[in-house]
Amino acid sequence: MENADNNTKQTPEELKDLGNQAVKNQKFAEAVLHYSYAIKLDPNNYILYSNRSYAYLKMLHFYSALEDANKTIQLNPTGPKGYFRKGEVEYATKHYGDAIKSYEQALYFLPQDETVKNALIKTSAAYMADKRTTEQIPWVAAGIGIIIGVILVILDYLYTTKPTHPLLMAFVTIIISIIGYGLGKTFCYYDACQRDGLIQPPLIYVSIVEDDENDKTNKDDNSRVKLN
Repeated sequence: MENADNNTKQTPEELKDLGNQAVKNQKFAEAVLHYSYAIKLDPNNYILYSNRSYAYLKMLHFYSALEDANKTIQLNPTGPKGYFRKGEVEYATKHYGDAIKSYEQALYFLPQDETVKNALIKTSAAYMADKRTTEQIPWVAAGIGIIIGVILVILDYLYTTKPTHPLLMAFVTIIISIIGYGLGKTFCYYDACQRDGLIQPPLIYVSIVEDDENDKTNKDDNSRVKLN
């Protein structure tokens, strides 16, 4: 409580400096508190949102980090900070294609910045590697299915008195391969969903928003009753 009272007596600039110092000391939760108090006092200061986005990112609170990055862009659409922060969140959550676009936008407004250039190069390389992996996984799984099928054929030949017809075993091998391909595709889809989940609002956040909306609806209904 004492810390909160002290914060309310300080200017947004002083609170920002406290937040920056907390970031330097890797006290990111404390930094978020300082930046949040500063934003209450100066809600149109895009630098505060940019700094808080960074702190949230370090805490792995990706949804909040992305929200603040987007707010930074909204308040300062012709500056690089918001786009760079957005790219950082997208890179961290492996949305490499989106991150490339964000970094390119940041580079448009700050064309000589080496940090942005290096981030763009790093992300482009990660995007290509990730794309290759995503394309290869189903085929690798299909290949494993073929290997399993061949092993079954060999075992059938070695350990049965009357081996199964070769065409039937070939059919079984093909089926196993197709199943492997499907499992590979399913894994890729699951991985994409997991990445998307990182930047979705937490369930507790959704619950709070729904409660607020319900309270607002109830208040509106009560107001109509009183007016009638």
